[in-house]
Amino acid sequence: MSNEQPPSGPEPERDPLRKQPPGSNPPGGAGPGGPGYGEPGYGPPPPPGPGHGPGFGAPGDAYAHNPYGGPGGARDPLEGMPPLAPLGRRFLARVVDWLVVAIPVGLITLPWAFDGGGGAFPGTGSFVSQLVYLLVYFVYEGLMLANRGQTLGKMLLGIRVSMLDNGSIPAGNPGWTRAAVYSLPQLVPCLGTLFWLWNVLSCTWDRPYRQCVHDKAARTVVVRAG
Repeated sequence: MSNEQPPSGPEPERDPLRKQPPGSNPPGGAGPGGPGYGEPGYGPPPPPGPGHGPGFGAPGDAYAHNPYGGPGGARDPLEGMPPLAPLGRRFLARVVDWLVVAIPVGLITLPWAFDGGGGAFPGTGSFVSQLVYLLVYFVYEGLMLANRGQTLGKMLLGIRVSMLDNGSIPAGNPGWTRAAVYSLPQLVPCLGTLFWLWNVLSCTWDRPYRQCVHDKAARTVVVRAG
């Protein structure tokens, strides 16, 4: 018999789509004993599932640049921010601001107030005096917040209004939005007063930032100043 071996030649290419024997690894090394997610020879890992997404500070997150931390998970949403302003101080600041606006406006609109059968101060007399008072208060608060984040009352009580996402003053639209939501709904008889009452009381049950409705509309928070 001849002991000749069959001529050698290039090994035929293996079809990568050909069914592999049980227990073997597919092309690229993935499978039992093969590389895991992110290792060479495997595709990109799947997107994270619920509860494993990017934390705060990721692009597109509303609190990406929030020095106050932002809400979520076990992280304290108040961590790193100044202490919230006490509700008592916020109330007294409003009283001071009311006096700052009501006294001069009341003196100017005194004839209309008495003509309406009410007292000398806006808000207790005719609709004309109430209208003037609310418009002046809106302009007063909007200008003060947009320029320094404090009204005279807040300056006196040592509190300020800042943006929730970055701690800056509510310059521009946020300051005016906050002032408008607080003051202007009161121009609507009855319903406006009910809305105003719900607005100013909402900070007593809101958590974690104790925001009133006008704070939520402007995305602001009231904190201690210094």
